[in-house]
Amino acid sequence: MLQICLICLALCFHPSHTISLASFPVDSNDHLRANQQRVENRILALAKYGKNKTGGTSRVAFSAADVEGRNFMIKKMQEAGLEVRIDFAGNIIGRRPGKFNQRNPILFGSHIDTVPDGGNYDGCVGSIGALEIMEILKENKVETDHPFEMIIFSDEEGGLVGSRALIGTLKLDALDLMSHSGKTIEAGIRYIGGDPARLPEVELSSDDYKAFLELHIEQGGILDTEGIQIGVVEGIVGIEWWGITIEGFANHAGTTPMHMRQDALLAGAKLTVAINEVVNSYEGSQVGTVGRMDVQPSAPNVIPGKVLMSLEIRDLSQEKIFKLFADIEEKAKVIAKETDTKISFELLDVSAVPAITDERIKKFIVQSAEKLKLSYKRMPSGAGHDAQDLAKITPTGMIFVPSVGGISHSPKEYTRPEDMANGVNVLLHTLLALDKKDL
Repeated sequence: MLQICLICLALCFHPSHTISLASFPVDSNDHLRANQQRVENRILALAKYGKNKTGGTSRVAFSAADVEGRNFMIKKMQEAGLEVRIDFAGNIIGRRPGKFNQRNPILFGSHIDTVPDGGNYDGCVGSIGALEIMEILKENKVETDHPFEMIIFSDEEGGLVGSRALIGTLKLDALDLMSHSGKTIEAGIRYIGGDPARLPEVELSSDDYKAFLELHIEQGGILDTEGIQIGVVEGIVGIEWWGITIEGFANHAGTTPMHMRQDALLAGAKLTVAINEVVNSYEGSQVGTVGRMDVQPSAPNVIPGKVLMSLEIRDLSQEKIFKLFADIEEKAKVIAKETDTKISFELLDVSAVPAITDERIKKFIVQSAEKLKLSYKRMPSGAGHDAQDLAKITPTGMIFVPSVGGISHSPKEYTRPEDMANGVNVLLHTLLALDKKDL
């Protein structure tokens, strides 16, 4: 027996013999790729629901166009072999069983509702991409260990309604709010097949899913400008808003000398410049914005006596947000003294805490991008997404693909077919890695 083994070994390593890897069974799904044309075709097909004269889409949540788009997706999900259901919050969930159905499912998806006169890619790329992954697995007869579930969240653009319901933060008073469709959120949820009275039943626990991933267009211009194919999202920024009141003294513009004025608008202008300087003085991706300024009494011949302003600061670190604000507040004290005005700040109750993505999942995303020979960049998300809610209850990852020109929420929003396919491929191979590895 030993002699036979030695002969075999000698033959294997003889110069005239080569070992063909194809002759050995290879348990690998590395060859799996998205059907780029199918993804593009489905994006365009979905865009027909709510299409308007500008070339964009007004498929706002709870509208007739929303229902048509949802029915389109449900049909395609069923054709892909998924068990499809609508939960009480109106989320559409499609399940593909795994080899071990007792294991926690892996969840992935996005949304298909749009802003009024919006584009055809925001949210839709992640939803169509999730469907494409289910198609690939079916066509290649891939059996995953964990069940895979894709989700289309309800009313993302109106305030993350579907994902907030899943984490138990959609409160009863929010149901009375009016949506873009002209229906209250309560009526809208019922219109798309949910049941507002049973919302508590959809709340998830931290043990319900192994992980959640969302593929999305960047909605900014960093990837497109830098020629990078994949964004590995570090987290979704926290947001804090302040109302600023500047009190001066309204007086006659013609009879009041310049050195005797208490010009609230002058103070507001100086403060706006100071905010910009403070935010730019820090390293990182923080942003600060003055987006509203109400000047009173707003007359050409009256020195402004009062100004109401807004301040928004976003960053991945809550601590950094308030450090920036502290520096701005110090600048405001100096400006108030220089202009003989009073400047006060009020923290508004519209904050969103940062949602940091899971470091282990980010490594899987990076490994997938490298395996696919795609360039990538770690970056924050400056916009809100359903992922920020899911991150509170389960390990979460997010993948960005380029937005041409950084345009989003616009009929001119566009992501190239090859970029969509790249994103789907990275998502697919990240999911397959998650399926086999522990977190």
